[in-house]
Amino acid sequence: MNERELKDELYKEYTRIGKCLSSPKRLEILDVLTQGPKSVEAISKNTSMSIANVSQHLQTLHHAKLVDYKKRGNFVIYEIADPAVLHFLDSLYGLSEKQLIEVQHIKSEFLGQLSSDIEEVSFEELMIRMEAGEVTLIDVRPKDEYEAAHIPGAISIPIVELAEQLHALPAKAKVVAYCRGPHCLMSIQAIEILKSKGIDAARLSKRVQDWEAFANKRNGEEQAIS
Repeated sequence: MNERELKDELYKEYTRIGKCLSSPKRLEILDVLTQGPKSVEAISKNTSMSIANVSQHLQTLHHAKLVDYKKRGNFVIYEIADPAVLHFLDSLYGLSEKQLIEVQHIKSEFLGQLSSDIEEVSFEELMIRMEAGEVTLIDVRPKDEYEAAHIPGAISIPIVELAEQLHALPAKAKVVAYCRGPHCLMSIQAIEILKSKGIDAARLSKRVQDWEAFANKRNGEEQAIS
């Protein structure tokens, strides 16, 4: 194989990933799977797609080695094949938002009309206020996602159970809600429910994976200082 043939074959393999991610629905499936392993049925419910369509998309993603699966009883459970897939998605979203003004407009219009009066908190503020006992952090994702990974100290109260579980929240403490990240509306819905009951609430728009990166960086800085 000469140099030209080598390059042709190499770039051909690279395009397998690009072609695989040309479908918006496949990107959404990957986004859902970053929250933890899920069955085909659960992915179908999360993406509002038929099981048949989800299965076809998963086969394409598996062929490109972006997802893996295992059998658990009568269910087939899919998951992200490698942490590098998550990093790739973050880079893709970041580049798209930087280069495509349409992405910025869509996010601004969609999220702005829903969260214009919602307080946002940062990781730094959250950590300080949690250590001082000033806030209660709730994870409003489904329980299986909480069990797969969650921010330390967070209480699992899925959004579908929040209205009935308000009594479980400490009295007078500010509540901070988070879900799957900036594109997820469950935390915004949670804030609306909490505020309607007179509970002081704010939103953390980051994901669990963002917290892990923040915590690792903070620990590294503290070790460097010491």
